[in-house]
Amino acid sequence: MDTSYPREDYLPAPSHKREPSPTVLAVGASPTPRDHLVWSIFNTIYMNFCCLGFVALAFSVKARDRKVAGDVEAARRFSSKARCYNTLATAGSVVLPLLLAALLITGVIHLSKLAQESVGFFTYQFSGSDDEDK
Repeated sequence: MDTSYPREDYLPAPSHKREPSPTVLAVGASPTPRDHLVWSIFNTIYMNFCCLGFVALAFSVKARDRKVAGDVEAARRFSSKARCYNTLATAGSVVLPLLLAALLITGVIHLSKLAQESVGFFTYQFSGSDDEDK
């Protein structure tokens, strides 16, 4: 009796290699639209100028929902609106404090010049003599 292993009759059948399937790339197909969700969350939490960040977040979520549903055109429209609101929120949150700081600085400079010009008015000394009463 032959007890050597492996026996040829019990060897696994050789696997048939599958040929790789060809990869098809659609040339000219537009990429899926971006939903700008991270930017919207950032604007909502940190720089919520006139609630534009929240509006941008709503449009970002709508864009993501439409993209998942397969409606690419609606996703592109919502994505465009989200990008516009994010741009407005970011610009407003950056420009408005800079503008207010510039106005504050120019106001302080103007008041300091005004105070220096009118220092004679505030330093009028009353004389201790009673020349007017006599």
